Amino acid sequence: MTDTSGHTPPAGRYLALLTLAALGVVYGDLGTSPLYAMKECFFGEHGMQVTPDNVLGVLSLIVWSLIVVISIKYLVFVMRADNRGEGGILALTALVTPLQSHKRGRWLLIMLGLFGTALLYGDGMITPAISVLSAVEGLTVATPLFTPYVIPITIVILIGLFAIQRRGTGGIGKIFGPVMLLWFIVLGALGIVEVVHNPGVLAAVNPWHAVTFFSRNGWHGFLVLGSVFLVLTGGEALYADMGHFGRKPIQYAWFGLVLPGLLLNYFGQGALLISDPSAAANPFYRLAPSWALYPMVVLSTMAAVIASQALISGAFSLTMQAVQLGYSPRVEIAHTSETERGQIYIPAINWGLMLACIGLVLGFGSSTNLAAAYGVAVTTTMVVTTLLFAVVARERWQWSLAKVVPLAGTFMLIDLAFFAANIIKIPHGGWFPLVVGAVVFTLMSTWKKGRGIVAQRLHAGTLPPELFLQDVKNNSPIRVPGTAIFMYGDPNGTPPALLHSLKHYKALHQQVVFLGVSTDEVPHVGVADRVRVEVLGQGFFRITLRYGFMDEPDVPEALKLAKADGLDLRPGHTSFFLGRETLIATKRPGMAIWREKLFALMSRNARSATSFFRIPPNRVVELGAQIEI
Repeated sequence: MTDTSGHTPPAGRYLALLTLAALGVVYGDLGTSPLYAMKECFFGEHGMQVTPDNVLGVLSLIVWSLIVVISIKYLVFVMRADNRGEGGILALTALVTPLQSHKRGRWLLIMLGLFGTALLYGDGMITPAISVLSAVEGLTVATPLFTPYVIPITIVILIGLFAIQRRGTGGIGKIFGPVMLLWFIVLGALGIVEVVHNPGVLAAVNPWHAVTFFSRNGWHGFLVLGSVFLVLTGGEALYADMGHFGRKPIQYAWFGLVLPGLLLNYFGQGALLISDPSAAANPFYRLAPSWALYPMVVLSTMAAVIASQALISGAFSLTMQAVQLGYSPRVEIAHTSETERGQIYIPAINWGLMLACIGLVLGFGSSTNLAAAYGVAVTTTMVVTTLLFAVVARERWQWSLAKVVPLAGTFMLIDLAFFAANIIKIPHGGWFPLVVGAVVFTLMSTWKKGRGIVAQRLHAGTLPPELFLQDVKNNSPIRVPGTAIFMYGDPNGTPPALLHSLKHYKALHQQVVFLGVSTDEVPHVGVADRVRVEVLGQGFFRITLRYGFMDEPDVPEALKLAKADGLDLRPGHTSFFLGRETLIATKRPGMAIWREKLFALMSRNARSATSFFRIPPNRVVELGAQIEI
């Protein structure tokens, strides 16, 4: 039996190892929520009065949020919507894009998916800051003498975290799973001790406590939903990391260890609050006995670093997908493993995230203040995910409206409730991820639109290959030894660099290759489907290389697979001719002038095609051209 990605599901020892690995990568964000979620419900800006009824009400909301949103929505339903094994909102958007894309409103769905993707960068900035800061704040529970040193220690840990990214996560990743295994066991153990002292707290499993909580507290109770949502902030990571581990390991880890550990810890914190309301200032660390406080700070910090690592790695993967799908200019991507292609490092994203995290820690000063900025971006992304899931279920899976509407409607109602509760946070810090999302969305959409305009301008000045070949046959230009490869993205046009070369040199190589590199809206393209060769005659060939949006282009390596009679691609006899466009913003129809200037700036700072496609620089000739956009 195979899964939807076409691969045989893992089993036995391999499944156990993948499940352990999933603990370390997938559940870092969800797993560190007990550090601050319950505290924010009772000690945050909209904190509730600590009474037994309120504690049971909040606990009931937490329990059923984890069950309905994580267990049912994501693990049972949304994870079925995989793009050949890959998950995440960008992969989900790609599922929606090609299907009946002429339909009215399809572009709106794509833009919503792109905006949801952009918001994840804001989440990637806040998660390391709040996770590490809340872990270090545990020192102040031991003694207030540590209070002045919390922020400096947090910044040092964050700098160290981002500094080691260039080394890759391979070696560090081997300890992630065992550390998180210990973390969830400790979470459960701490909770059990307190639950034994006050077993009545288990009554929160009854959802009636959540209902009566709202009837008693009204608007104030609704605002607390913004803090309750903190227990769900890693939900999108489940879906996004599906391609790394598969559905089964993630599900087994959740139901076998993560959910029980989280629930026991939240119940333990609730039991502690009922018996000692003053513990609301930091109920997580108050669960630990005094002798275990410092070890818990160390373990919590390690868990927070792991949670941060997952978001950082996710930002790297997201950026690579955006580049491949044409939503981002080419950037420097370093591969930190010779065997694992998913392990990448992007310096620009890494240092940008680090500066943002440090700025957030300095600007907000505490995990309570940072919690006000947390949730707006993720709830928005979850709303978009539900909407796109409904479209996929209806159009790709052919589910009936009677099945799609109640299911997606229930998920959407819950998502919108959390969204509305978090919107209140905007003046208090929630504006930050929205600003980040808006900026990233503007950059992505501008790049996509700009590249389309450039393609139109270039296509307008080119000849169809048939006319060009006829012209070559009629005029018989001088042919010089060797093979010339001209890269161009339009398979229906003659590469502009070839026209410029012929115009200046009045000669052609004995062999000329029109080379196109396309990115399919699937995660990976197999080697068997990588290369397509067409013989055009007169020493001309057309080669098309296909990649998935999670593949890493290597043109020289792929060309080794190109076979055709008379085709000679030996390195010593081959030169690559690439066009380098200088973009000039004008008032011609296309984009607003400020977006044209932004696009031109992005283009000037993009990584060169030579480096991105791994073409040896000493085999490249660049021919410049000015293009008005």
